[in-house]
Amino acid sequence: MQHVSGDAMRRRVVISSTIGNALEWFDFTVFGLFAGVISKLFFPADDPRASLLSTFAVFGIAFAARPLGGLVFGLYADRYGRKKALVVMITMMAFGTGLIGVLPTYASIGIAAPALLLLARLIQGFSAGGEFGSASAMLIEFAPPGRKGLYGAFQTVSQALAFALGAMLAVLLGKTLSPADFASWGWRVPFILGILIGPVGWYLRRRCDESPEFQAYLAGLAARAPARKKTTLGRLVAEHPRELLASFGLIAAGTAIYYVGGVFLPAFAASELRLPLADAQLGLLAVSLANVPLGLASGLLSDRIGRRGVIVPALLLYPILYVLLFRQLVAEPTTAHLWQLQSVGLLLGVLGGAVPAFMTEIYPVGVRATGASLMYNFGVMLFGGLAPFINTWLVQATGDKTAPVYYIMFAATVGLLGMAVYRRRA
Repeated sequence: MQHVSGDAMRRRVVISSTIGNALEWFDFTVFGLFAGVISKLFFPADDPRASLLSTFAVFGIAFAARPLGGLVFGLYADRYGRKKALVVMITMMAFGTGLIGVLPTYASIGIAAPALLLLARLIQGFSAGGEFGSASAMLIEFAPPGRKGLYGAFQTVSQALAFALGAMLAVLLGKTLSPADFASWGWRVPFILGILIGPVGWYLRRRCDESPEFQAYLAGLAARAPARKKTTLGRLVAEHPRELLASFGLIAAGTAIYYVGGVFLPAFAASELRLPLADAQLGLLAVSLANVPLGLASGLLSDRIGRRGVIVPALLLYPILYVLLFRQLVAEPTTAHLWQLQSVGLLLGVLGGAVPAFMTEIYPVGVRATGASLMYNFGVMLFGGLAPFINTWLVQATGDKTAPVYYIMFAATVGLLGMAVYRRRA
């Protein structure tokens, strides 16, 4: 590889890391946004609600593969390097996404269709499992002094851009295609695009250097080879319990907010409140675009005033506003009230700007990718991936259309408890 300057390599790392993370979130976003048509094509049933529940169940079950992928790729990244792990992961992600785009439907191959859909989602989940921890470690380990928050915030930027791109494609396809064309082939377009993004990310990641902090860590291990300690799950749990609890709590809160607002709410607004789905997608698009500069500003602010000063106020304010505006929407379902509720998602941009740096820098280099990846994926699996299914079930089981506010309140509380448990090490 030809020599490039430090600033040029940092730019390369930022671009390659954000592309992979964006592909991960783009996959999950479009699956959630197109859940209605996917449910009819892969889980046909007399009751549309039963079809939607089956689709959200597949959406959630795939998250079970994420902690395993986080453990496998996290250990690999902590032993052999961030770069090697990131190259393998983006290849798998592109394959899983592309598979969904070309799958035959239930009408063509029967029960094999939903089975293959689940397989594709499991591949996506496993490969995405190590992405957050490894990519975040790469970003903050390349960051200049005093800029780890800003560099970590590019994780949030990539997520917001992926969400915006997914919502933009959903609006565009919904507005330009007839319902028949959309159901026939239009919904496949975003997934097939994932095949094209994968090779670009693979090429860029191959051309990155290994993280300088990780190289220094390996050099230190080589100097004291007889006392070398391998990264293991047992070592991580025994030596870093507070870090694990804090990072789990933050991800539990953030992903619950993300998946309730981004995946559950559009489907809920259309099916239960009879509001136009395109309006919900448009509101989502606007908030996602606004979270790009907001996330970067939040990361930069956390470099100046500390991570807690950004994270804790956002966790306190979010559930309060969500309860008030969700109840207003249910009492008077209008597009204006829907957009007011969706605007609370701007606090997710504030939260997400500081969280990636916080939950990676609290771990030492030798367990950083494993710890961040594992807790990220347990949090996403339990509080994010199952959020659409749980909230759909809560509304149906209780008959209370405002039931999702309790889920949001619980998740925010878990995040605040995680922050209360953590104590910075000397």
